[in-house]
Amino acid sequence: MGLRLPIVLSVLILAAAPARGAPDSQLWERWVAQDPASAVSVDHGSWDRFLATYVVADGGVNRVAYGRVTPADRGVLEDYIASLAATPADRLRRVEQLPFWINLYNALTVKVVLDHYPVQSIKDIDISPGLFADGPWGKTLVTVAGEALSLDDIEHRILRPIWKDPRLHYVLNCAALGCPNLPPRAFTAGNAQALLSRGARKYVNDPRGVAFDGDRLIVSSLYDWYAADFGGTDATIISHLKRYAGPVLLAKLEAARRIDDDYYDWALNDAP
Repeated sequence: MGLRLPIVLSVLILAAAPARGAPDSQLWERWVAQDPASAVSVDHGSWDRFLATYVVADGGVNRVAYGRVTPADRGVLEDYIASLAATPADRLRRVEQLPFWINLYNALTVKVVLDHYPVQSIKDIDISPGLFADGPWGKTLVTVAGEALSLDDIEHRILRPIWKDPRLHYVLNCAALGCPNLPPRAFTAGNAQALLSRGARKYVNDPRGVAFDGDRLIVSSLYDWYAADFGGTDATIISHLKRYAGPVLLAKLEAARRIDDDYYDWALNDAP
């Protein structure tokens, strides 16, 4: 009996732990500030060139050639992240802040994979604080304007609550095959809206995002984890999917009344 109680407690604790990908959107007021009169334009050119060199399109899935990144280009990536860290993000215009945070999130994700490569999955990079923490998302990775930030901070305390745009889920890459593609271009104030919509169309029309098994509608677990961002019900999620679906998929979605299942592939988006 002495051994059974700790085992039972452990099972209950694990069962109560939230699934990866489901943190609440909770605004960090510190980052609401902006300067509409700012003339600063952040240079994302080095990140754009890095993406052009190492993002490999493979049958609709963008993979990253982690194993081919040269020491020199790792230095370029680190310098780019350092340049963003030195930027007073709260003094930028809102249209500059959006690409700033998206690019920083994606660049940090690539860097954390490179720092631990080779790995089978980003979830194997268990550097987040907490006994049952999984992956790198809770680990402080960068300091911007004096504030230490994790990937979770950028996504769930800055981007999601400030912009309230479900398309963000299509461009924040988590280095997994089941994840929406890492965009092959850096975000800028000029292209951000187009890239957000392009990411949505790409993922919704890919089997990783939406698929049918006969009449059964199967979607990415992303729509389960972040259901609130897509309206909170099967009907609102389906309505969102229809907005970006191509003609063939749209015809199937018109007849769908519920979501039957969800799935996700956490294997690393590594280029062979």
